[in-house]
Amino acid sequence: MTQSAVKILVVDDEPAIRKLLRVGLTAEGYVLIEAPNAREALVLVKQEAPDLILLDLGLPDMSGHDLLERWRAEPLDLPIIILSSRTDEAGIVRALELGADDYVTKPFGTRELVARIRVGLRHKLQQQGERPIFQTGDLSVDLVKRIVRLAGREVKLSPKEYDILRILVQHAGKVITHQHLLKQVWGGPTDVQYLRVYVRQLRQKIEQSPDDPHYIKTETGVGYRLREADPDPRWDAPPSSANS
Repeated sequence: MTQSAVKILVVDDEPAIRKLLRVGLTAEGYVLIEAPNAREALVLVKQEAPDLILLDLGLPDMSGHDLLERWRAEPLDLPIIILSSRTDEAGIVRALELGADDYVTKPFGTRELVARIRVGLRHKLQQQGERPIFQTGDLSVDLVKRIVRLAGREVKLSPKEYDILRILVQHAGKVITHQHLLKQVWGGPTDVQYLRVYVRQLRQKIEQSPDDPHYIKTETGVGYRLREADPDPRWDAPPSSANS
Protein backbone atom coordinates (compact mmCIF):
# COMPACT_ATOMS: atom_id res chain seq x y z
CA MET A 1 0.00 0.00 0.00
CA THR A 2 2.99 2.30 0.08
CA GLN A 3 4.06 1.73 -3.53
CA SER A 4 0.87 2.95 -5.24
CA ALA A 5 -2.23 4.94 -4.43
CA VAL A 6 -4.50 3.37 -1.83
CA LYS A 7 -7.80 2.29 -3.40
CA ILE A 8 -11.01 2.85 -1.43
CA LEU A 9 -14.41 1.42 -2.30
CA VAL A 10 -17.27 3.73 -1.28
CA VAL A 11 -20.63 1.96 -0.93
CA ASP A 12 -23.33 4.62 -0.51
CA ASP A 13 -26.58 5.31 -2.34
CA GLU A 14 -26.44 9.10 -1.80
CA PRO A 15 -24.77 10.89 -4.78
CA ALA A 16 -24.03 13.93 -2.62
CA ILE A 17 -22.11 11.82 -0.08
CA ARG A 18 -20.16 10.05 -2.83
CA LYS A 19 -19.25 13.42 -4.37
CA LEU A 20 -18.14 14.78 -0.98
CA LEU A 21 -15.94 11.75 -0.43
CA ARG A 22 -14.60 11.87 -3.99
CA VAL A 23 -13.51 15.49 -3.63
CA GLY A 24 -12.15 15.19 -0.11
CA LEU A 25 -10.33 11.86 -0.35
CA THR A 26 -8.85 12.26 -3.84
CA ALA A 27 -7.33 15.52 -2.58
CA GLU A 28 -5.61 13.38 0.09
CA GLY A 29 -4.14 11.08 -2.57
CA TYR A 30 -6.61 8.19 -2.41
CA VAL A 31 -8.24 6.53 -5.42
CA LEU A 32 -12.00 6.09 -5.07
CA ILE A 33 -14.28 3.43 -6.57
CA GLU A 34 -18.00 4.02 -6.11
CA ALA A 35 -20.97 1.68 -5.73
CA PRO A 36 -24.53 2.96 -5.15
CA ASN A 37 -25.82 -0.40 -3.95
CA ALA A 38 -24.78 -3.79 -2.59
CA ARG A 39 -25.04 -5.59 -5.92
CA GLU A 40 -22.43 -3.35 -7.57
CA ALA A 41 -20.28 -3.39 -4.44
CA LEU A 42 -20.06 -7.19 -4.52
CA VAL A 43 -18.84 -7.04 -8.12
CA LEU A 44 -16.36 -4.19 -7.58
CA VAL A 45 -14.73 -5.86 -4.58
CA LYS A 46 -13.71 -8.76 -6.79
CA GLN A 47 -12.85 -6.70 -9.89
CA GLU A 48 -10.96 -3.81 -8.28
CA ALA A 49 -9.40 -5.36 -5.13
CA PRO A 50 -9.71 -2.26 -2.93
CA ASP A 51 -7.52 -1.69 0.12
CA LEU A 52 -10.37 -0.41 2.32
CA ILE A 53 -14.18 -0.10 2.20
CA LEU A 54 -16.40 2.76 3.38
CA LEU A 55 -19.86 1.24 3.85
CA ASP A 56 -23.22 2.94 4.37
CA LEU A 57 -25.72 0.88 6.38
CA GLY A 58 -28.82 2.15 4.56
CA LEU A 59 -28.48 0.63 1.10
CA PRO A 60 -31.50 0.25 -1.22
CA ASP A 61 -31.11 -3.44 -2.09
CA MET A 62 -29.52 -4.99 1.00
CA SER A 63 -28.96 -3.99 4.59
CA GLY A 64 -25.42 -2.76 5.19
CA HIS A 65 -25.30 -5.15 8.15
CA ASP A 66 -26.16 -8.08 5.87
CA LEU A 67 -23.55 -7.05 3.31
CA LEU A 68 -20.94 -6.71 6.03
CA GLU A 69 -21.83 -10.14 7.42
CA ARG A 70 -21.59 -11.68 3.94
CA TRP A 71 -18.17 -10.18 3.31
CA ARG A 72 -16.76 -11.27 6.66
CA ALA A 73 -18.11 -14.80 6.11
CA GLU A 74 -16.22 -15.20 2.79
CA PRO A 75 -13.92 -14.08 4.51
CA LEU A 76 -13.01 -10.65 3.12
CA ASP A 77 -9.96 -9.50 5.04
CA LEU A 78 -10.12 -5.75 4.42
CA PRO A 79 -10.62 -2.80 6.78
CA ILE A 80 -14.29 -1.79 6.64
CA ILE A 81 -15.42 1.54 8.11
CA ILE A 82 -19.13 2.20 8.55
CA LEU A 83 -20.53 5.55 7.39
CA SER A 84 -24.03 6.10 8.68
CA SER A 85 -26.52 8.73 9.77
CA ARG A 86 -27.77 6.19 12.27
CA THR A 87 -26.59 7.00 15.76
CA ASP A 88 -28.46 4.26 17.65
CA GLU A 89 -26.04 2.31 19.81
CA ALA A 90 -27.56 -1.06 18.92
CA GLY A 91 -26.93 -0.56 15.19
CA ILE A 92 -23.36 0.58 15.79
CA VAL A 93 -22.61 -2.30 18.17
CA ARG A 94 -24.10 -4.81 15.73
CA ALA A 95 -21.91 -3.53 12.89
CA LEU A 96 -18.80 -3.74 15.06
CA GLU A 97 -19.69 -7.24 16.24
CA LEU A 98 -20.20 -8.32 12.62
CA GLY A 99 -16.65 -7.28 11.82
CA ALA A 100 -16.60 -3.56 11.03
CA ASP A 101 -13.28 -1.96 11.97
CA ASP A 102 -14.72 1.42 12.89
CA TYR A 103 -17.64 3.75 12.32
CA VAL A 104 -18.12 7.43 11.49
CA THR A 105 -21.52 9.07 11.80
CA LYS A 106 -22.85 11.54 9.26
CA PRO A 107 -22.24 14.43 8.98
CA PHE A 108 -18.49 13.96 9.34
CA GLY A 109 -15.36 16.00 8.73
CA THR A 110 -12.82 14.94 6.14
CA ARG A 111 -9.95 15.19 8.62
CA GLU A 112 -11.67 12.84 11.05
CA LEU A 113 -12.46 10.36 8.29
CA VAL A 114 -8.90 10.43 6.93
CA ALA A 115 -7.57 9.77 10.43
CA ARG A 116 -9.87 6.73 10.77
CA ILE A 117 -8.82 5.50 7.32
CA ARG A 118 -5.14 5.70 8.27
CA VAL A 119 -5.81 3.77 11.48
CA GLY A 120 -7.62 1.05 9.52
CA LEU A 121 -4.82 0.73 6.96
CA ARG A 122 -2.15 0.85 9.65
CA HIS A 123 -3.84 -1.89 11.64
CA LYS A 124 -3.89 -4.12 8.58
CA LEU A 125 -0.14 -3.66 8.15
CA GLN A 126 0.41 -4.25 11.87
CA GLN A 127 -1.24 -7.64 11.51
CA GLN A 128 1.27 -8.45 8.78
CA GLY A 129 4.29 -7.39 10.85
CA GLU A 130 3.31 -6.28 14.32
CA ARG A 131 6.08 -4.67 16.36
CA PRO A 132 6.50 -6.21 19.82
CA ILE A 133 6.56 -2.89 21.70
CA PHE A 134 3.56 -0.59 21.46
CA GLN A 135 4.17 3.08 22.21
CA THR A 136 1.72 5.95 22.51
CA GLY A 137 2.83 9.04 24.35
CA ASP A 138 4.40 8.03 27.67
CA LEU A 139 2.68 4.64 27.65
CA SER A 140 4.53 1.59 26.33
CA VAL A 141 3.48 -2.06 26.29
CA ASP A 142 5.92 -4.87 25.58
CA LEU A 143 3.67 -7.57 24.13
CA VAL A 144 6.41 -10.21 24.35
CA LYS A 145 7.61 -9.64 27.92
CA ARG A 146 4.19 -8.43 29.12
CA ILE A 147 5.72 -5.30 30.64
CA VAL A 148 3.81 -2.02 30.85
CA ARG A 149 5.64 1.25 31.43
CA LEU A 150 4.48 4.81 31.95
CA ALA A 151 7.14 7.47 31.38
CA GLY A 152 9.76 4.72 31.80
CA ARG A 153 8.37 3.48 35.12
CA GLU A 154 7.05 -0.07 35.22
CA VAL A 155 3.36 -0.36 36.03
CA LYS A 156 2.11 -3.49 37.78
CA LEU A 157 -1.19 -4.75 36.39
CA SER A 158 -3.40 -7.63 37.44
CA PRO A 159 -3.88 -10.41 34.84
CA LYS A 160 -7.35 -9.13 33.91
CA GLU A 161 -6.14 -5.53 33.64
CA TYR A 162 -3.30 -6.61 31.36
CA ASP A 163 -5.59 -8.72 29.19
CA ILE A 164 -7.92 -5.76 28.67
CA LEU A 165 -5.01 -3.47 27.82
CA ARG A 166 -3.47 -6.07 25.49
CA ILE A 167 -6.68 -6.35 23.46
CA LEU A 168 -6.98 -2.57 23.25
CA VAL A 169 -3.32 -2.35 22.15
CA GLN A 170 -3.86 -4.95 19.43
CA HIS A 171 -6.68 -2.77 18.06
CA ALA A 172 -5.31 0.65 19.00
CA GLY A 173 -7.23 3.52 17.45
CA LYS A 174 -10.32 1.36 16.90
CA VAL A 175 -13.38 1.05 19.09
CA ILE A 176 -13.71 -2.32 20.82
CA THR A 177 -17.17 -3.25 22.06
CA HIS A 178 -18.02 -4.26 25.60
CA GLN A 179 -19.15 -7.69 24.40
CA HIS A 180 -15.90 -8.35 22.52
CA LEU A 181 -13.82 -7.50 25.58
CA LEU A 182 -16.03 -9.59 27.85
CA LYS A 183 -15.79 -12.57 25.50
CA GLN A 184 -12.01 -12.29 25.12
CA VAL A 185 -11.19 -11.65 28.77
CA TRP A 186 -13.91 -13.58 30.63
CA GLY A 187 -14.64 -16.19 27.97
CA GLY A 188 -18.34 -15.53 27.61
CA PRO A 189 -21.35 -13.44 28.66
CA THR A 190 -20.53 -11.51 31.83
CA ASP A 191 -22.01 -8.47 33.52
CA VAL A 192 -20.53 -5.41 31.81
CA GLN A 193 -20.12 -3.85 35.25
CA TYR A 194 -17.12 -6.16 35.86
CA LEU A 195 -15.48 -4.69 32.76
CA ARG A 196 -16.17 -1.13 33.88
CA VAL A 197 -14.59 -1.85 37.27
CA TYR A 198 -11.40 -3.21 35.71
CA VAL A 199 -11.17 -0.39 33.18
CA ARG A 200 -11.51 2.11 36.02
CA GLN A 201 -8.69 0.35 37.92
CA LEU A 202 -6.57 0.29 34.76
CA ARG A 203 -7.11 4.01 34.22
CA GLN A 204 -6.06 4.73 37.79
CA LYS A 205 -2.71 3.08 37.02
CA ILE A 206 -1.93 4.53 33.57
CA GLU A 207 -3.84 7.81 33.37
CA GLN A 208 -2.67 11.08 34.88
CA SER A 209 -6.32 12.02 35.32
CA PRO A 210 -8.52 8.89 35.39
CA ASP A 211 -11.72 10.99 35.21
CA ASP A 212 -10.47 12.69 32.04
CA PRO A 213 -8.55 9.85 30.37
CA HIS A 214 -5.90 10.51 27.76
CA TYR A 215 -5.27 6.92 26.64
CA ILE A 216 -8.44 4.83 27.12
CA LYS A 217 -11.45 6.70 25.75
CA THR A 218 -15.06 5.66 26.37
CA GLU A 219 -17.38 5.23 23.38
CA THR A 220 -20.67 5.75 25.24
CA GLY A 221 -22.88 2.69 25.17
CA VAL A 222 -20.53 0.90 22.77
CA GLY A 223 -17.10 0.19 24.27
CA TYR A 224 -13.59 1.64 24.53
CA ARG A 225 -10.93 3.01 22.19
CA LEU A 226 -7.21 3.13 23.02
CA ARG A 227 -5.25 6.08 21.66
CA GLU A 228 -3.46 4.99 18.51
CA ALA A 229 0.25 4.20 18.39
CA ASP A 230 2.83 6.87 17.76
CA PRO A 231 3.70 7.16 14.04
CA ASP A 232 5.95 4.53 12.51
CA PRO A 233 7.47 5.32 9.08
CA ARG A 234 6.54 1.87 7.76
CA TRP A 235 2.85 2.36 8.53
CA ASP A 236 2.40 6.11 8.05
CA ALA A 237 3.74 6.56 4.54
CA PRO A 238 1.67 8.81 2.25
CA PRO A 239 -1.09 6.99 0.36
CA SER A 240 0.74 7.44 -2.94
CA SER A 241 4.39 7.59 -3.94
CA ALA A 242 6.61 7.49 -6.97
CA ASN A 243 6.51 4.37 -9.05
CA SER A 244 8.87 1.71 -7.83
